[in-house]
Amino acid sequence: MSHEESPTVPRQRPSLPSAERFAVTVVEGPDQGRQWAVDASQPAPLLIGTGSGCEIRLSDRMVSRRHASVCVEETRLRLLDRGSTNGTFVDDMAVRDISISDSRVIQLGSTKLRIDRVGAVALQLTTASRFGRLVGASPRMRRLFPLCERLAQTEVPVVIEGETGVGKEQLAEAIHETGPRSEGPLVVFDCTAVAPTLIESELFGHEAGAFSGATHRHLGVFERAAGGTLLIDEIGDLPLEQQPKLLRAIERRSVRRVGGEVDIRVDVRLLAATRRDLDHEVYAGRFRDDLYHRIAVARVALPPLRERAGDVSRLARHFWVELGGDPARLPKEVLERWEDDPWPGNVRQLRNAVLRRLALGDLAELDAQPDAREHPGGRHRVGPGGDAVEAVLALELPLAEARQKIVDEFEQRYVERLLDEHDGNMARAAAAAGVARRHFRRIKAKTRHA
Repeated sequence: MSHEESPTVPRQRPSLPSAERFAVTVVEGPDQGRQWAVDASQPAPLLIGTGSGCEIRLSDRMVSRRHASVCVEETRLRLLDRGSTNGTFVDDMAVRDISISDSRVIQLGSTKLRIDRVGAVALQLTTASRFGRLVGASPRMRRLFPLCERLAQTEVPVVIEGETGVGKEQLAEAIHETGPRSEGPLVVFDCTAVAPTLIESELFGHEAGAFSGATHRHLGVFERAAGGTLLIDEIGDLPLEQQPKLLRAIERRSVRRVGGEVDIRVDVRLLAATRRDLDHEVYAGRFRDDLYHRIAVARVALPPLRERAGDVSRLARHFWVELGGDPARLPKEVLERWEDDPWPGNVRQLRNAVLRRLALGDLAELDAQPDAREHPGGRHRVGPGGDAVEAVLALELPLAEARQKIVDEFEQRYVERLLDEHDGNMARAAAAAGVARRHFRRIKAKTRHA
């Protein structure tokens, strides 16, 4: 995602006069009395849980490793359950995604947290609209760029998290290119692109004759990245049996080729990217806890495109010019429609839509296949002829999360249809559903916030 603007070093200025600040206080549970501040100046949602990567870390054994997250959006605090085992409750009702504007008590496991609005804080945003090839001028991105700039100047391992297509590899490239190892190589190893039987050879190399077909010496990615940066892409998909070997190489800063007898020193800066929730993978036994702690010294969570207000039009114009289009020939109505789309494939999907429009013009609308549409907040909506189940299956989510998305989609459609049939009358719709009005209202509220 290159950009026509020249690279700039992020500068700071007050871009918004103020933003709300909330206090999160433990009022009941093992950590009673502890308190944290949450405001819009923070570049990523704060994680709540027992895992070491959580900013709001609890010791309650009934709380999941990465139980929930909180962030400030405009004047409200957004609380998101991240597939916890025991659920997140507000006023004794289970919630998955909810916005809070006043004092409330939430419960996670045996811990109760009180949310209080405590005033406003001056919000400092960078004036830069890009970091390397990563482009964006939304508040979410402009809060993120200074953090990325600081991390680029260090040597610490970084885990880059985010949905498919958000630009994780582009961020890794930017960190490498603006850091002290920019003169060295950037080598990318994609865990999903190599057969499991060849992973060890690709990571560490092999000697001639090490196995059938190994006719010559082969250098692994660690050796090829010496003096530079190694990005392990989709590290959450690395087979469990290979993870101890990777951990050993990282800790010892040396590798041994398959079939070799000597350890070879390697000097690399390690970055990792994943679409998966590694804390959840650790809890499920699919990812080693010690490897996670070794690579997640720092963590950057790239937001999905649907949460980057205003960036769709900016990116669309950028891609249009980058792909050779005349800026004056990008229809305004197309940009407006794209701004309203949820973009489940994120920036990558948007770029493909721009390319299709350039190639086909108005015919692009007829050529487009019904895509799985993701409702803002994570629910999947499907166009005519689409299949909600297939759309969710394509995301390769853990079973519990995939099941929840399908249930949410069903409840959304069910509630909407009943309300339409009863002219929006909540009481009659609830009666037709065979549930109490309070329960029907809870479902409606959940689907609105989900």
